[in-house]
Amino acid sequence: MNEKTQQEVREFFGSRAAGWEDRFPGDQPRYDAATAVLGLRPGDVVLDAGCGTGRALAPLRERVGIAGAVLGVDLTPQMLREADAKGRARHGTLVLADVARLPLREGACDAVFGAGLVSHLPGPETGLRELARVTRPAGRLALFHPLGRAALAARHGRELSEDDVRTRARLVPLLDATGWRLVSYVDEDTRFLAVAVRKPERPVT
Repeated sequence: MNEKTQQEVREFFGSRAAGWEDRFPGDQPRYDAATAVLGLRPGDVVLDAGCGTGRALAPLRERVGIAGAVLGVDLTPQMLREADAKGRARHGTLVLADVARLPLREGACDAVFGAGLVSHLPGPETGLRELARVTRPAGRLALFHPLGRAALAARHGRELSEDDVRTRARLVPLLDATGWRLVSYVDEDTRFLAVAVRKPERPVT
């Protein structure tokens, strides 16, 4: 992510951080359910990439238990402050960082959760490759949104586009090139959820 793009992302989400969840009050149960696909076990380390206000942190903590570790990483300071104000820092460690350059060692995580993430990764190859770097082989990645592509496009008054990075046709080769293998794909009105497994070989840099 270049400096200009980082600034654009921070400005977009920073100006919307206060009251962000008030705009989408019914989403929490969908976050809770989506975390189940990661197959987390007590003691696992899980990364919430682009955690925003931290809606996934509590269900992730519940799944890894007190022996596990939950990391919430976001580029926008205002979002992390909202997460802290809502008491979500008690469920995980909040880190201000770029998903494309994580302060984690290789294979540090057992799984990664990314809500609304992939559409906000300029040159998404870089971000997905970095997530593969910090995930152990056979670890899982869940790319989630509480609305499917068609419902989200309708919310924003846009036409559904096949250029969307979340289409299956685009996502499969993108994941494959960055160290992942898609294992399930759901795109319905009430959720978008693509699950991938970290391939054993290192992604090509």
